[in-house]
Amino acid sequence: MMEFEYLDVERVGDIARVTMNRPETHNAMNREMANELRTVTMALHDDDSRCIVLTGTDGVFNTGADLSVLSGNSDDARILRKIASSLHRSIENLVRAPKPVVTGINGVSAGGGFGLALSGDIVLLAEESRLEFAYPKVGLTGDGGSTYFLPHLVGLRRAKEIALLDEPIAPEEAVDTGLATEVADDFDARLAELAESLADGPTRAYGTTKRLFNRGLGRDLSAQMASETDSIARMTETDDYERGLAAFFEKETPEFEGR
Repeated sequence: MMEFEYLDVERVGDIARVTMNRPETHNAMNREMANELRTVTMALHDDDSRCIVLTGTDGVFNTGADLSVLSGNSDDARILRKIASSLHRSIENLVRAPKPVVTGINGVSAGGGFGLALSGDIVLLAEESRLEFAYPKVGLTGDGGSTYFLPHLVGLRRAKEIALLDEPIAPEEAVDTGLATEVADDFDARLAELAESLADGPTRAYGTTKRLFNRGLGRDLSAQMASETDSIARMTETDDYERGLAAFFEKETPEFEGR
């Protein structure tokens, strides 16, 4: 696997695991780290892995841009623009990846890390995790896709409440409001279990389902159902469909290969 300064990337079977590792800044992103994240997500978008896991180290997921590189002068806009641009490309790569993405929120997730957390198809929270919009505290507006994800996930009224009141969101509340999938008492074991389950599934069907959901957000019903018709027909050409159908009739558990 690729080697980076601020990311630990490993391949375990069909699972690609990316761990953000800049503990001295609570995994806050400088330009180099953001560029690394863009590079690795682009590579994993196209490789033969069947599930991507993104998490953090030392009890922190990600705390957004590293504010220590800012000085309060005219250079700040340029610095933030570069970090945000790389972060945004990374999030696009994850959302559009033709395979499941699990974000494992093992601690604080704030600022740009908030949107990065929400980019997962499955969002797993540790009991000690915390989600926080955080931008108003320094007089900034949201990035990392947060102003896109929030209203789609929780509705406009609740999204404004989260952003404007800017109160930390506890794990159970995040699940109840639709920001996360579940809270795990044994975080590492559950993260591995979810990744293995998804990596063993029908990868092409998963990827196509993701694409249907993403496109459906801006479409009318007729256009969406036309895409569904085309997609379900095309899936009959895959090896996984043949395996799944045969296993169904044999009353067995299918063994998918992601093809």
